[in-house]
Amino acid sequence: MNKAPVQVKVVLLGDSGVGKSSIVLRFVADNFKSDGEATIGASYMGKILQFNDKTIKFNIWDTAGQERYHSLAKMYYRDANAAIMVYDITKKGSFEGLKKWQKELADFGPKDISIIIAGNKEDLVECEATSPEEAKAFAKSIGALYKKTSAKTNYGVEQIFRDLAAKLFPEIDTAIPSRRGTVQVNKNTAEKTSEKKKCC
Repeated sequence: MNKAPVQVKVVLLGDSGVGKSSIVLRFVADNFKSDGEATIGASYMGKILQFNDKTIKFNIWDTAGQERYHSLAKMYYRDANAAIMVYDITKKGSFEGLKKWQKELADFGPKDISIIIAGNKEDLVECEATSPEEAKAFAKSIGALYKKTSAKTNYGVEQIFRDLAAKLFPEIDTAIPSRRGTVQVNKNTAEKTSEKKKCC
């Protein structure tokens, strides 16, 4: 008899335009769209990953980064097991904004939530505005992991979810298997944040 998947609720936080929706779309559907629109409120997508004898279903809530939707986004923090705080490595302001998101998560989310900070748009590393050392230091100060990602090239995207699984379930092997080891489920229509191709 197959065991039911372990349910893991993940919320994505970060300023508008950093690529939160693009990360989710890449992880769930292995797709990327550069002409997406800003998320309104929140959108949901889900995916199952198999780790040896444990099956995990990631229930992913992509929250809007725009100020006017903050009151709506907060309700998605409740009962979350993990959070991915995303910033655009080419925009210093989006990194500075992580302090605001971390405070909001601390105020409205579970106290034992696992956090990963994702420096997105690694494909534009030549335009990097925040040093990895600074990002790692901030992550360490709040007990989070730090990873770089690129939704455009698929660099590091699946790995951040596997790293979350490793934090939540230390006993599992989170090495990335072949593509045949993943299954997509419950893919709802999701609004995508916009991606820029050039340095600003």
